[in-house]
Amino acid sequence: MRQPAVTSQGDFMQAFARFAPPPRFRVLRWVAILFLAINGAMRLGLMAFEGDAANFAPVAMVSTLAVGLLYDLAALAYVLVPFALLAGLMPNGPWGRWAHKYASAVLVAAAIFAMLFVCVAEALFWNEFSARFNFIAVDYLIYTRETLGNIRESYQVAPLLGALVLATAAMFFPLRRRILAAGYADGGRPIRRLTSMFVLLLLPAVGFVALGDGAREALPTASMRELVGNGYYDFGRAFRSNDLDYRRFYKTIPDEVAISEMREEFEEAASTARFTGNPAHPLERIIKVNGPPKRLNVVLVTIESLGADFVGALGGRTGLTPNLDRLAREGLLFKQVYATGLRTVRGLEALSISVPPTPGQAVLKRKNNKGYQTLGEVLKGYGYDPLFLYGGYSYFDNMADFFGGNGYTVVDRTSLSRSDISHETIWGVADEDLYKLVLREIDARTATGRNVFAHVMTTSNHRPFTYPSGRIDIASGSGRDGAVKYTDWAIGQFMQTAATRHWFKDTLFVFIADHTSRGRGRSDLPPENFHIPLIFFAPNHVSPREIDSVASQIDVAPTILALLNMSYTSQFFGQDILTEGRRHQRALMANYLTVGHLESGIMVELGPKKHVRVLEAASGKEVPSDDPRVMNWIQETIAHYQVASDIVRQMP
Repeated sequence: MRQPAVTSQGDFMQAFARFAPPPRFRVLRWVAILFLAINGAMRLGLMAFEGDAANFAPVAMVSTLAVGLLYDLAALAYVLVPFALLAGLMPNGPWGRWAHKYASAVLVAAAIFAMLFVCVAEALFWNEFSARFNFIAVDYLIYTRETLGNIRESYQVAPLLGALVLATAAMFFPLRRRILAAGYADGGRPIRRLTSMFVLLLLPAVGFVALGDGAREALPTASMRELVGNGYYDFGRAFRSNDLDYRRFYKTIPDEVAISEMREEFEEAASTARFTGNPAHPLERIIKVNGPPKRLNVVLVTIESLGADFVGALGGRTGLTPNLDRLAREGLLFKQVYATGLRTVRGLEALSISVPPTPGQAVLKRKNNKGYQTLGEVLKGYGYDPLFLYGGYSYFDNMADFFGGNGYTVVDRTSLSRSDISHETIWGVADEDLYKLVLREIDARTATGRNVFAHVMTTSNHRPFTYPSGRIDIASGSGRDGAVKYTDWAIGQFMQTAATRHWFKDTLFVFIADHTSRGRGRSDLPPENFHIPLIFFAPNHVSPREIDSVASQIDVAPTILALLNMSYTSQFFGQDILTEGRRHQRALMANYLTVGHLESGIMVELGPKKHVRVLEAASGKEVPSDDPRVMNWIQETIAHYQVASDIVRQMP
């Protein structure tokens, strides 16, 4: 009576054997084990590096590792593709089995090396940006000259690669017999082999459809949301999301409400605001002032990666910025100004066209980056020569295309001869060499009687943190402290030399950072990660004082034009910090996919999948969103980014 059951069980096992992958596919099992182990260890290592005790609480740790495993499995589906193709297409005869044995062994060894290489790349990227691969990693892949050059100058590449080879051997050697045995195993009949191969090739598509950002977005902290990713999945995610349609992915409100909200904001801050009714730009308004314009030259220096935490005048590290501290005492110091992003292109975008940091690429990197109203264009209408001066090659980050295509004369590294350069890195020449170029260009143009607007972008405060020797008391290449102090030294030398020029007394100098060097934070947009210096210096025209108003980089251009007493038709989203900005204090900022609005100590964050989060800026704790004031701030935030995104996307 028991025989049918045995037969039934035997039939089941035979059926399973017919459809199960042939033995040679066990190679993929070893690849999967290695991949999941390496990525799991990487995740634990990053958690330890962060040193946030909250991540090691039982619930948080289990959640991070479990959700992280989902993304590792999604990435694994792609990693297995070449192994599936090799196992499926290699014939099963004696020659085919021998070839598969050694080809798969070589491929496994190469895969281990690649996995370890990606781990090192992720560790270095995390140390710099406190994030998994994102927009920046995609850009770095595009600008390989700068990226590879920076790696060569910043790290000991040969020993690092040697260590990776040794680590690969240490992992592969103990497993070599099992991998070789699996590679030589029976490949099965062609139909069985090819069926297994096609099933495995479908897994990436299944993972792509089934797994989105929902699992990671459900986690409560920014740190956890970053830790669950991995380099493979997040790089693909960043590549796909490099340009996001705001209306598709973010919270919206009716267009008429958004435009009305924005206009009310300007009308509240500036009672004289008069809108033109331009349908292509609903915020276009006439700025009318009394009296003649002050035709001062303007030198706007954008300093690479200088956060407020390094500036003594803002309560940061003492002794690193004596020259900026002096300029702050003798000039106009804005104490609560925030960068719009964590990349140079975001800072240049905000300073030049005064637009919020819309999701996706900065305007500089977009194909349709011409036709914007810029600070240079407004000043050009008053007879100024607008210049953009950069210490590196201006093709990087599309600077030459953007500034050159919007009315600026672009002057970069190519304008310097070898004898003009005392030191350079892959990013550009030393700041002192750039400032000599700036002086040369201003001298030549003011000699003809024309006013100059010079927008300068420095590079020295950037890894590998090297600079000419003998300038400061910190050794070149020893770290960011030295780079900051050298950057400040070069500013001091520049101002000392500029003071001897005939045009100095009629020049407004503006010093501001493009972004900070901080990435880690308790939330997606911790304000301290965006806090930067802003100093206006013109001894004959600007009285020393401190301004505590909360403001953003988008407010710099309108403030400069207000100080110059210039009337113009404005398409800027920013406001004059000294007048309108005092009545309506707010700052706009973004971190990759999250955009936000800071006002009255409250941060409103907007994310993909129409996500809205409201936090206390100081603590990062969520606050109820049903409070009438909070609801108004949410609407104001949405209006800023919705209107700005529409304008950016409709540019010809």
